[in-house]
Amino acid sequence: MPGTTATRTAYRTCPLCEATCGLTLTIADDRVTHARGDREHVFSHGFVCPKGAAFPQLLADPDRLRRPLLRVDGTLREVGWDEAFAAVEAGLNAARAGGRDAVAVYLGNPNVHTMAGGLYVGPLVRSLNTRNVFSASTVDQMPKHVSSGYLFGDPNAIPVPDLDRTDLLVLLGANPWESNGSLCTAPDFPGRLRALQARGGRFLVVDPRRTRTAAAADEHVPIRPGTDALLLFAVVHTLFDEDLVRLGRLAEHVTGLDDVRELAAAFAPERVAHRCAVPASRIRELARELAAAPTAAVYGRIGTCTVEFGTLTSWLVDVVNILTGNLDRPGGAMFPLAAHQRVRASGPGKGFRTGRWASRVRGLPEVKGELPVATLADEVETPGKGQVRALITVAGNPVLSTANSERLDRALGSLDFMVSVDPYLNETTRHADVVLPPPDPARSGHYDFAFLTLAVRNVASYSPPALPLDPDVPDECEILARLTLIAAGQGADADPAVLHEQMLGQVLAEAAEGLGRPAGELRSLVAGNGPAERLLDARLRFGAYGDLFGQRPDGLSLTRLLDHPHGVDLGPLRPRLPEVLRTPTGAVDLCPSPIAADVARLREARDASPEGFVLVGRRHLRSNNSWMHNVPALVKGRDRCTLQVHPDDAATLGLATGQAARVSSRVGSVVVAVEVTADTMPGVVSLPHGWGHDVPGTRQSVARAHAGVNSNVLTDETAVDPLSGNVVLNGIPVRVEPAAPAAPA
Repeated sequence: MPGTTATRTAYRTCPLCEATCGLTLTIADDRVTHARGDREHVFSHGFVCPKGAAFPQLLADPDRLRRPLLRVDGTLREVGWDEAFAAVEAGLNAARAGGRDAVAVYLGNPNVHTMAGGLYVGPLVRSLNTRNVFSASTVDQMPKHVSSGYLFGDPNAIPVPDLDRTDLLVLLGANPWESNGSLCTAPDFPGRLRALQARGGRFLVVDPRRTRTAAAADEHVPIRPGTDALLLFAVVHTLFDEDLVRLGRLAEHVTGLDDVRELAAAFAPERVAHRCAVPASRIRELARELAAAPTAAVYGRIGTCTVEFGTLTSWLVDVVNILTGNLDRPGGAMFPLAAHQRVRASGPGKGFRTGRWASRVRGLPEVKGELPVATLADEVETPGKGQVRALITVAGNPVLSTANSERLDRALGSLDFMVSVDPYLNETTRHADVVLPPPDPARSGHYDFAFLTLAVRNVASYSPPALPLDPDVPDECEILARLTLIAAGQGADADPAVLHEQMLGQVLAEAAEGLGRPAGELRSLVAGNGPAERLLDARLRFGAYGDLFGQRPDGLSLTRLLDHPHGVDLGPLRPRLPEVLRTPTGAVDLCPSPIAADVARLREARDASPEGFVLVGRRHLRSNNSWMHNVPALVKGRDRCTLQVHPDDAATLGLATGQAARVSSRVGSVVVAVEVTADTMPGVVSLPHGWGHDVPGTRQSVARAHAGVNSNVLTDETAVDPLSGNVVLNGIPVRVEPAAPAAPA
């Protein structure tokens, strides 16, 4: 019919948080007009949150960059891709005259939400050959990697709660009603918790705030921020003290039990109750509940990682799961096996260590090949050999997301050269000399290399591009490949196809050795349009469920995933010990010496008397850090960037809802509107993370209109968890006072 627009449907995994929900997209004239949950998706079953529903607005954002920007005479202007890459080559070459470490790289959280990030960031970092590698991991999750590395020999062997089969779940510092889950991939996390209750199970939330998750829980246990390690050690003490330790089948795979018993002796519930504000009787009862439940799991997240004892807390989460026999069993905490991973032979490994090198200025140790981002400003500002003079950022906004961000903001402004791979001119990329914008996510294929290794059920799903790519615009793989070739000294004109084929060849060489077949034969069987699809096909086919390039006809391949647009269900989590272990002994090292040594620091904190106010962050379902504040549907409604204050504290301070308060720390201060609420513990104030969009030089009009304040003006870059280098973002000592008269009612 004349005037009628033809529409079509495409299916895709949402790339906007860790939940990996399936979306059904309506497309008209090569434009996504509507998004809803994919009811047939094998993992999410139609669940969608406001972020997924706003996917069309995100794609159509007029502020999104679509051509490279180059700084000319102090002003960023649009240029062609070849000119932009030529400028990158010139800028990096000039900086590297000061040595390999003169160039640093910062990798933001969104990298793990794209195939390009999962595949090409590693080669880029290796080509730079710099020790100055930083990422968002030391903002929010490195303690869990370190504790897993010491316990299991592999920093990426992170157990997740078996949500769909557990009888008792204890969540510490986690708010999945708002976050959708983190380091635990679970579409419709709230629905899974409601299902737990419906089958007669219970879940408890330990948190200084009565979050939406805590409000839905069977019990909310308020705790003073930063003291989760004391609480968990008291639980461990009780398990030993009351003869409740039951390792079960884990007994043959665990060493160090007596050493943990000895360490726990100093943390009786009666010794820690005053410090963590949880009654000793409740701590003992919690230990008994975990020991008596048919199955149970303890899960800790942001609130347990971003504190001064983040690694100890992360370790203790798994220690409790082990002592109650709940590690690696259905209903407990289990190790997922993603489709692109291989099943490994059991046996001893190299283990895990940190500190292969240290940061130049503060001597902070390397962890997992990177340095703590808390010291990036030091490395930029401090003269001398190895001073950082150039920076590459890939999908990150550290000016908003890292500690003492005003100092980092100034430091980035002093660089000789900076290049950013990012779709926005935001608070960080406004400092760049070159900005390389990737195409919008609907124009790229999607497979979750990171999140499927953390899924509460083994599934596999691939989404081909829903929209065509402009022939004049490189996809993100091409952008990162060209950067990698420049970093490797091959120049801006080097052919990315050479790198693509080299990366594929590495995967096929491993497969050829494992299968006893020629790599050339396997290469002829690889399917896929473009380098990312071909790499995915090779890894799937040689993966744990793969077709082994035709040897196992019912196995997985890219073709099979394309034939199943709603995903393939690979079944519930299965026990994987001792296969996952890579410690030198081939067993779980329950009491690693670096962790045992750090317990002395916790003993000192046990007897300290808390004084003054402490600041904690909070999440909202419509936000993911600073990413989506330029999407109108996700920022509409009442102001979410408020300082939450308990009514008793508000009365003492003379504060009321709507009044402005000044919050000050050692490093800075902000003025923010107050929200008086009993959902926050006395002595605790809360400010959300990722706001502060009022700095000059950005091009995010919606975000600027809803600027809020940057909580990381208050966080202290000198406060880090010593074992992981993770910056302390929760439990920050602050001063709170009225800043202006109360607003009229």
